[in-house]
Amino acid sequence: MIEHVALFLANGFEEIEALTPVDVLRRAGVKVSTISISNSLEVTGSHQITIKADTTFDRTDFSEITTIILPGGMPGAKNLKNHAKLNELLIQFSTEGKLIGAICAAPMIPGSLGLLKDKKATCYPGFENELKEANHSKEMTVYDNNVLTGKAAGASMRFAFQLLEILCGSEKAKEVASSMFVDV
Repeated sequence: MIEHVALFLANGFEEIEALTPVDVLRRAGVKVSTISISNSLEVTGSHQITIKADTTFDRTDFSEITTIILPGGMPGAKNLKNHAKLNELLIQFSTEGKLIGAICAAPMIPGSLGLLKDKKATCYPGFENELKEANHSKEMTVYDNNVLTGKAAGASMRFAFQLLEILCGSEKAKEVASSMFVDV
């Protein structure tokens, strides 16, 4: 199966948490679509960096998407959480056992939907109560039963490489890492 990742963007997203996974995964040849949840392709991050998404939610055919990634940042994560169609999609992906990745404040989204029940998960400090019935961890990244969570912006590179390893295997992750870090 060819991997096709959907990374969702809402105004107020954390730039490094969104763009690091896109960069790392695309270097590995993974198809990544950045998807704005608004009707505009232009989305402005929490540090006033505006990027142009590949498409919008309403124009996307999700039948070929294998993975969902949710960056944190405020109010970006809250804006994602309030998008009813995205919530429906997350529930569908969870039911189908497809991979969901969320970092920083964004784990509150699958958490609020009950998708982290009995799973180990991490999040930005202060959002633990949003991880309903999850087993909270203080680790930088946690992968449990098709859900990858990351703690904060500083975990973005680790989160991205763990996504890559899950999707493409450890050899591909090492190959991309060696081209990026040179001395790895």
